Amino acid sequence: MHIRPAKLVRGAIALPGDKSISHRAAIIAAMADGETRIDNFASSVDCAATLECLKKLGVRIRQEGATVWVVGVGKSGFQAPDKPLDCGNSGTTMRLMAGVLAGQEFETVLTGDASLRQRPMKRVIEPLSRMGARFESAEGKAPLTIYGRNPLKSTEYHLPIASAQIKSSILLAGLNSDGETAVVENVPTRDHTERMLRWFGVDVRETGSGGVKKISLTGEERLSAAQLFIPSDISSAAFFIVAALGLAGSTLSMQNVGLNPTRTGVIEALTLFGADIRRVNRREVNNEPVGDILVAGDLAAASEKVLRGGLIANLIDELPILAILGTQLESGLEVRDAGELRVKETDRIAAVVENLRRMSADVEEFDDGFRVGKSQLKGARVDSYGDHRIAMAFSIAGLLATGGATEIDGAECVDVSFPGFFETLQNVVVYE
Repeated sequence: MHIRPAKLVRGAIALPGDKSISHRAAIIAAMADGETRIDNFASSVDCAATLECLKKLGVRIRQEGATVWVVGVGKSGFQAPDKPLDCGNSGTTMRLMAGVLAGQEFETVLTGDASLRQRPMKRVIEPLSRMGARFESAEGKAPLTIYGRNPLKSTEYHLPIASAQIKSSILLAGLNSDGETAVVENVPTRDHTERMLRWFGVDVRETGSGGVKKISLTGEERLSAAQLFIPSDISSAAFFIVAALGLAGSTLSMQNVGLNPTRTGVIEALTLFGADIRRVNRREVNNEPVGDILVAGDLAAASEKVLRGGLIANLIDELPILAILGTQLESGLEVRDAGELRVKETDRIAAVVENLRRMSADVEEFDDGFRVGKSQLKGARVDSYGDHRIAMAFSIAGLLATGGATEIDGAECVDVSFPGFFETLQNVVVYE
């Protein structure tokens, strides 16, 4: 893919459904009694992998465009598959499905592509094993063989790292436990699973103080089918927001974007950088905050230049595109406490640093992050490393660059989260 420097971006964008919410909607609908209709289901390859896994477990699913109908089998009514379940490149699919399958009375194998087979799975194996499921794996990595048990033993688990995927896996397993299962987190993480479970009738309780939160449910709960609309993905919106902020005179609008406070860290960070971002028409749709986003280009002087600590967990996916914006800030940008970036679809710290260097940026790499100085980016050949967020981030970098086009190797990986990304981008780009 070749990206030419742009003058500005302008227009209205229709974004795909939120990937994180779509995964959870399909899985929880499959655990419910009755048929659920899901509108604006994410078009990503990752979410398609979740649907395929559920079908192989005996769940009847029908799809027409962005609408999906799921006929639930109940929380313990899945059927043993006749071959391994392929999660593709989706860590969310593998970790959440591990929680569901831990509570089924049969053996299952979860596998994925070469990238997913290198990602850490001990983080779900350990708590699910504590609940009574048995696992076989190669040093805590996929393929995972799961020997389920029903009921599982209830547990209280303190998250060692901030991870909504681990939390969700345990809560889903807890639906098939013999008592109350609880997850304790010291740093707030995405709460889509808790909101979705409540929408399906589950009594999810939250207690705690001083920044420590305990989320609990019992194995007595049953789920009832519901109707759902998936808001647009704020992680996808972030790429276009940065394009507008980096190109003076740009204006963009995006409707029905998810504004869950555990996901809007990127908006809060951009506001610190002086961005003019307005959230209007705010409301709740099936327990999720939703609204429209209006962006006007031009950045005021940034009052902050370091992102670290508790904020990181809620904008971890947006850090690659924030690195691109860092090249446009007078103060530059430093990111710390983000070591989790090294175990994503690729080592995103190394990928961001290497590609920025190829584009002549002032950048320094740390074990847990990076520092980017204000730089005039220059068109260059960069590598996606097979990572959709790296490919999309450096597409925006190409718009901001001078001195010719930016060539992105492996750009097709954007389909993992946003099929049609390049077409959507071209529809709002204005060239000289």
